[in-house]
Amino acid sequence: MKLVRIERDGTAVWGVLKDDEVLTLAGAPYERLTFDGGRLPLKQCRLLAPCEPTKIVCVGKNYYDHAMEMGEGVPDRPILFLKAPNTVNRPEGEVSAPSFVERLDYEGELAFVVKKRAKHVKAEEYRDYILGYTCLNDVTARDVQKADGQWSRGKSMDGFAPIGPLVTDEVDGSDLKIETRLNGRTVQSARTSLFMTKIPALMEFITASMTLEPGDVVTTGTPAGIGAMRPGDVVEVEIEGIGVLRNYIR
Repeated sequence: MKLVRIERDGTAVWGVLKDDEVLTLAGAPYERLTFDGGRLPLKQCRLLAPCEPTKIVCVGKNYYDHAMEMGEGVPDRPILFLKAPNTVNRPEGEVSAPSFVERLDYEGELAFVVKKRAKHVKAEEYRDYILGYTCLNDVTARDVQKADGQWSRGKSMDGFAPIGPLVTDEVDGSDLKIETRLNGRTVQSARTSLFMTKIPALMEFITASMTLEPGDVVTTGTPAGIGAMRPGDVVEVEIEGIGVLRNYIR
């Protein structure tokens, strides 16, 4: 199943994507699917971020090559940080940094959306809590992150988490090709099988400390190849079986 959120008559509506049509839902799909009879051509829809998270839980340095390029060593456990709800941005949306930001980076990542409250989840039960997988760009004000000595401000500026274009349960997140392109040039390329901490273990580790709510997002880390974006750039995160998340830097 492929889930999207679209704008209809100024209101956000959930839908199921079937071929080139969106079959709209009466409410969020976390507990059940209730169709409202609406049917819209996808090309006529304005896609929104396919979730409404109370928080985005991020994993730092989950690929060995990225940990090495950051020059701070390989962590012995997952490094967690949060992006606030104000960071959520839509597919095809614009990303704009405050004027004081000197370096704005892309970080293409696989993310998953939580479908029910999750606390003290065992690794072997992780699938029961995942609505589906999506693409996320962990946009980062790199100079701010380094100057602050912690990551909150540099990671949580408005619009710094484009998500989408959809959420799907039709892929296996353990081994997917992920690629980031900047103005059509491939700048990141890896497979999620290279995660240092796999998704089942991440779910157990995260929920040992915090409760995840329906709609929350867990994003799994970025591979090597991070770099700067500038006004006028187009950045695309493509993940096998999910699609392309495209955004414009302003």
